[in-house]
Amino acid sequence: MSTPTIEQIYRHYSVRRYKPDPVPTDTIEAVVAAGQRASTSSNLQTYSVVAVLDAARRERMAQLCGDQRQIREAPVFLAWCADLNRLDRICRMRGYDLISSYVENFLVAAVDAALAMQNAALAAESLGLGMCYIGAIRNQPQHVIKLLELPRLVFPVAGMTLGWPAAEPFVRPRLPLDAVLHWERYDTTGDEEALHAYDQAMVETGIYRGRQVGVPGGEGQREAYGWLEHSARRAAQPGRTHLRQILERQGFDLH
Repeated sequence: MSTPTIEQIYRHYSVRRYKPDPVPTDTIEAVVAAGQRASTSSNLQTYSVVAVLDAARRERMAQLCGDQRQIREAPVFLAWCADLNRLDRICRMRGYDLISSYVENFLVAAVDAALAMQNAALAAESLGLGMCYIGAIRNQPQHVIKLLELPRLVFPVAGMTLGWPAAEPFVRPRLPLDAVLHWERYDTTGDEEALHAYDQAMVETGIYRGRQVGVPGGEGQREAYGWLEHSARRAAQPGRTHLRQILERQGFDLH
């Protein structure tokens, strides 16, 4: 089953090389406006976007996000933020006190931001633009907060580079549907076979450049480095362990 919308979704790929051509302001506005049409919890719309076009500011953002060249090259960087600051101001306007000290409140804002940014991504791609999410915006969030002058109760969830692609697209395979879609209950029957099949598919793309790794439990045996090894290594490393402290400093005192 297919529709033009589904076909557009299936063509998604992350762009990390961009032409220097600017993106018109009205195009950026159209992309973000499309993001606004995403579902939002109780219509609270607890997110905001900071568009960074200035080259010097993007240079600083690149330094804060793992020194990624694409942030320097892309003419637009969008910082998608969980935002309870607006709701706090609304509460004060109406004589209420915002309750922001629960995990649920932050989750609502983070999910709202994620839904909006994915809508925006699809809109951008439909216009011929390319994009890539930048999770590294959370590497040094306190410096990002200062750079973007984010007030209390606003936190950068993810970045997004935006511009005109300078390279041919490469659409990566995804996990088999059986690995992620469960019927009636969570069922891992056949899951290992599906994971190994996907691992091989990712090896065949060549993105791991022919690397090899030892076989778990197989002394002296070697196999192709694939998605399984890559994912396990990533998941076995602590990451961004300072986020809770930064969130609390921003007013998200999570309980």
